Formats: sequence, structure tokens, C-alpha cells
Amino acid sequence: MNITELARQLKVTTSELFDQLPELGFDIGRRAIKVDDKIAHKIIDAWKKKTKEKREKSKMAEIRGLAVESDSPAELNQDKQIKIPTVISVREFAGQLNLPVNKVLTELMKNGVLASMNERIDFDTASIVGAELGFQIVPAQNSQADQESISQQEKLKDILKRDSGYLKSRPPVVVVMGHVDHGKTKILDAIRKTDVVSGESGGITQHIGAYQVHRDERKLTFIDTPGHEAFTAMRSRGARVADIAILVIAADDSIQPQTREAIKIIQDAQIPFVVAINKIDKPEASIEKVKQDLSSLGLLPEDWGGKVICVPVSAKAGTGIDDLVETVLLVADMERDNIVANPDRLAIGTIIESHIDKGEGPVATILVQAGRLRVGDNLALAGNFYGKVRNLKDYLGNNIKEAVPGDPVKILGLKIAPEVGSVLEVSINTKSLNKNFRQQRVRQEKDFSTQIQSEENDKSKNLNFIIKADVLGSVEAIIESLAKLETQDIKIRIIGKGLGTITETDVSRAEATAAEIIGFHVKPAPAVAELARDKQVEIKYYEIIYHLIEDVQKQIIALKDKEVVRKLIGKLEVVKIFHEEAGNVIIGGRVIDGGLCLCDTVIVTRNGEALASGKVKRLECSRQAVEKVASGQECGISFEGKAIIKEGDILEFYQQT
Repeated sequence: MNITELARQLKVTTSELFDQLPELGFDIGRRAIKVDDKIAHKIIDAWKKKTKEKREKSKMAEIRGLAVESDSPAELNQDKQIKIPTVISVREFAGQLNLPVNKVLTELMKNGVLASMNERIDFDTASIVGAELGFQIVPAQNSQADQESISQQEKLKDILKRDSGYLKSRPPVVVVMGHVDHGKTKILDAIRKTDVVSGESGGITQHIGAYQVHRDERKLTFIDTPGHEAFTAMRSRGARVADIAILVIAADDSIQPQTREAIKIIQDAQIPFVVAINKIDKPEASIEKVKQDLSSLGLLPEDWGGKVICVPVSAKAGTGIDDLVETVLLVADMERDNIVANPDRLAIGTIIESHIDKGEGPVATILVQAGRLRVGDNLALAGNFYGKVRNLKDYLGNNIKEAVPGDPVKILGLKIAPEVGSVLEVSINTKSLNKNFRQQRVRQEKDFSTQIQSEENDKSKNLNFIIKADVLGSVEAIIESLAKLETQDIKIRIIGKGLGTITETDVSRAEATAAEIIGFHVKPAPAVAELARDKQVEIKYYEIIYHLIEDVQKQIIALKDKEVVRKLIGKLEVVKIFHEEAGNVIIGGRVIDGGLCLCDTVIVTRNGEALASGKVKRLECSRQAVEKVASGQECGISFEGKAIIKEGDILEFYQQT
């Protein structure tokens, strides 16, 4: 057997395997490439035995209230510097760290990133995960290989820069950001004279919406982003494609956590912004308080001598809305040299929403950023063929023939729903594109699920979920939220994820992995619901993410409440061994501390060190069976466990509370 294969089976690196082999009694040398099959099986058996003993020692240490030894590589690798390119696959990243892929996937999940081993992650994600695993991640020197692994967004920027000689003005893209319930969508409603909020569950925007507004013979494209903290990625995505931001702050609530986060996203994106101070019609509203809080963050309002434009508005009453639009147009005029695109090239744009429709199949909303997107165009993403544009719809749902830069349009005819934030472009040469990537992606998802299911975590309790939603943004937000709920002892595992209705496959997978199915804005067919009842698979449906998070929090609290707490009630000194056999010892002893009773947790200690654990099947005093023995009394006990007890050992009795 190859050493690398042996290390893979034991879920360790080859370096860790070589370090541990001498302790197990196998010294094959660090240069060995292969090992005899018989020896390999002996190593596996010895490794399992050692792992089991280690778990038992950790369990006993935990019961006795002692510190548990950690295997974290953080202390060992703190100063180890790893150079990686701008984008790298999870498998390659694990190889660079010399760690099992499982370990890297687990750390990614803890940070809310659900990826398979063949998926690519960016440098920022890799550096965060690497730091938590004890490595210092630094960017590799620019090379041809690095250029090939450049991110899609960087590629888009590069294309837009190359078009500099053919640029024409386009509608500005305005993103509306701010804290939950501060009135972002209501402001858009007032601008568009529509009522989008009433169509959202609980009055909360769950998805990114893109709309266009005509003012003074000019077009503005607005992107509305959700304000709930679960939708961080979606808000960030909205800022990434925008030219101007409107930061909405409620006059009665001032700056809140998501407001600060929105400010950071806007500043990182380096786009100009206007502050809309909303709800000024409320009695408790204080415009000056908002301006004061802004100045404390280093954002000095214009009328206080700074550069931040603040526009007081009331979306409910319609006050100040025209002033806000005029201000946005003014900022657009100031940025007109940057709000341009080439309308005559092959179309390219960013996906701002993606889902599967029952009647229309995979559907995506794209913001066209250059070129003209036409019905009949072939679409590609990172060298993969994603389908042909069968139909285009504008933000009002009207069928259109083409879309120009700055237009948000819905695409029908895709083979698969693209990831939100990815860049789609029109391709003329479809023969060079990969058309079998869908099967590859399905295999990757299957591999990932298998990896997660095979993870062993004896100290933690798992909550397994399969997540199905109507749009990709919601799936990402749910996964990100659930990752934040994990505790040291209770882990959340995402067994599967997907778009569209809940299927029989989801139910079968949930049954096999003891998972709960979460349906967000989706439900199963009656036959699938009946199958779930027959297989006792629980399916929960949600319209609002708050309720989903609250329910999972309750489950975690319930699991914590079930945790067993063991209390030391007494100690016995072994005076004599009367009988020994496999798995059972009859001993006599004296109670030296506390009192004894029949209990299922007894730890054998010698010179203060825990050797083994077991339970008491029978207690006797004066040859009579008893349930309790007081301090100072002598008694006989029948101990069920390893027959390693010797005279002079101390037995610690623990009772569950």
C-alpha cells in the first residue's frame, strides 16, 4: 500500500503519519513510499486502538473537569508561510497546507462557505481559513498561472478597461443599502410609485431586486438589497456592480449594525454615496442625531462642512423623494466619465439573482455591463456552456429583443442556474465550451455530501440539514446564518442544498443522514410530502429567515439542555481483588470520600492518572446487596469494564445530574 493512501485512510497527512508510527511500534523510515499490506493493516488496527484510547482519555478528563489535550495545528504552524494564487481550488489549497481535504472543508463550513473539494475559493477566503488552521497565507508572485486563475469579476473589470476607446454613456446603477426595516424598499416604492414591500414575506426584502426608473428623459437602474444580517453576501454583491449607493438610515433609529456594515461595503467598493435619512415624519425622528452619529464614524455631512450629502425623506409621505432622485442624478453627472460602457461588443454582465421556476426552468437576472444581449445568444461562464437565450424579460416582465449596458433583464433558456455574483458572457464559438460541466457539478456536490457525512466528531452533536430554496441568494444567506449558530459542542452540517421544489431524492438523503429538510419559499409535491411522512423525515417550511434562525436556535438550546452533567459523589480505595474475568472484576474496598451508589460512570485512577472507565453492576455490604454505601464503610462491588484494576487503585464514582 502506498504511504499516501494509508495516510488518506487514516485521515492524516503523511508527515503526521510518519511522526506517529514510532509511537505505535512501527519504524519504517520517513523515506518509505510503500508498506507491506499486512503491516499496513496492523498500522490501521493500532491507529484505531490508539484513537479509541485517546477518545476515552479525553472523555474521562472531561468528566473529571480537567483540560483536554488539543490536536490543533495552530501552535505548530503559526510561522509557516504558504503562497497561493488569487484563486485556488479547495483540493489544491488542502495540498498546499498538507492537510486532509476534510479538514479544510470543515473549516470553510465554519466560516459559512459551502464548497466541494473541486470548487475554487478566492484569496481572502483562503487567508481567513488558513489563519484559523494556523498558517500565514500570502499571495504568490504574479505568474502566467496566476493570471489564468484570475477571478471572474477581475476579468470583467479588465474587459471594461480594454473597451476604453468605444465607450458611451449608460444608465447609472444605484444600490440601496441600510439596516433592516429602515425603509429601503419603501423609498424605491415611492420612487417607482409601486408597492413591492407588500409582496415580500413579513415586509422584509428576501432577494435582490433590480428595477429601472425614468426621470427627465434619463434612466436609472436601482438594485434593492436585503437589510437582514443574514444577507451580508447579497448586500456586498449589490455594491459590487453599482456606480452609486443610497445609504438609508431611519431618523428614529439612527446607525445600526447593518448600517455600519453597509458603510464598510460601500467604502471597500469605492463608490460615491448619498445618505437618505428616512422616516422624518415620525415624532421621535432626529435628523441631527443621525448626522452626529455619521460624523462620529468619520463621515461629516455636507452642511457640517464635510462631503457626505444627506437628504431628509419620508418614503411613507413621499416627502423629499424628488430631492433624493435629483441628488442621485447630480452625483451621476459628477461620475459621468466612469458611468460608460461599450454597447457594440459581445454582451457581458453579472448575475444578481438566480432561481428555478416551475414553468420556466433555470432563470437568472443579469445586469448587462457591456455589449448588447440578444435573444438567441449563446452564454458561457468560465469556459462552460450555460445555454442559449430563449427569451428576455425586462424588470416589468415584458418580453424584449435585446438589453443594453445598465439594463437588468431576466434570462430564460439556461441549462443550469448560475451562481449569484458570477459573470456570464456571450460566446460565438460554442464548440470550444465544456458542455458536460453539469454532470461534473452534480458529482462534486455528491462528493462533498459524502465528505461531510463521513466526518467523525465524537465530542460534538450534529444538526443535519438539507436546504432547498427558490433562489440561490437565500440558500447562501441561510447557510451563512446557520454557520454562526454553531457552538463548540453542537455542529451544523449542510448535507445538501439546491433550488426548486423538495424532491424524493431529498427525502431519501435526509432519511439516510438523519437530516431535517428546510424549505424556504418552496414546498414538496403531495406525493413527496407523503413519502416524507412514511419515512419520518421532518420538513419545515419558512417564508421569513428570522423564523428559520429562531427555530434552529431553539433546537440548539434543546440539545444543550439534554447534555449530561456528571458530579463526583465518592471515592473508593481498592483493598482486594476477588475475581477477574474479561470485562468484569469483583473487588473489595473502602469508601474514603463521599458516598457510593449504583452508577454508570466509574473511573479507575492510579497515582492520580485516569486509566479506564466502567460502571458498577452491584454493591454489597456484609454480603447483602445495597444501593448506597456511606463514607468510611467497606464494601464489595462488581465492576464492568477493563480488568486492569490493582490493589491500591482509587475508583471515582460519578452520578448524572
